[in-house]
Amino acid sequence: MKTILAPVDFSPATESVVAAALALARAYAGRVVLLNITTPVAVMSDLLDSRQNAVTITQQIEQDAARRLAGLEEKLRAELSRVESIHGSGAPAPMIIEQARSLPADYLVMGSHGHTAFYDLFVGSTTGAVMKHAVCPVVIVPGNRSGVRESPVVAVIAALAPGAAPP
Repeated sequence: MKTILAPVDFSPATESVVAAALALARAYAGRVVLLNITTPVAVMSDLLDSRQNAVTITQQIEQDAARRLAGLEEKLRAELSRVESIHGSGAPAPMIIEQARSLPADYLVMGSHGHTAFYDLFVGSTTGAVMKHAVCPVVIVPGNRSGVRESPVVAVIAALAPGAAPP
């Protein structure tokens, strides 16, 4: 059984990432592991109130993410019985790589938000960082700027799966 790790951030790309992960899981009789990483809120001041507010805000974000992740897992169970979810907190790229290693994942399915090179230079790209250090094949699902739709990646995965009918 193949393990497909699908990091999700609840952005518009999430739906396409999940569709591609499900397609892979079906093609390989595998399981999907949804992963959400919450990044703690940065404190910009040494003031005690700022630190307390950051902790409170981070806790609220983590609770919301955990609730959304549980809802997504429940929704996917209607389509595939082998679905799990993991929620963590920290820097996304290293945590995704570590989770892929510890599962171990056979495939990583990630979304690309389609930011510019300028944005990635100054802010960074989680997908790019994961690709550099990946321990398994990475399927990148392109972002869709005009709204969420099923990615062509899903059709390619289905067509390349063992036993698939020729296109």
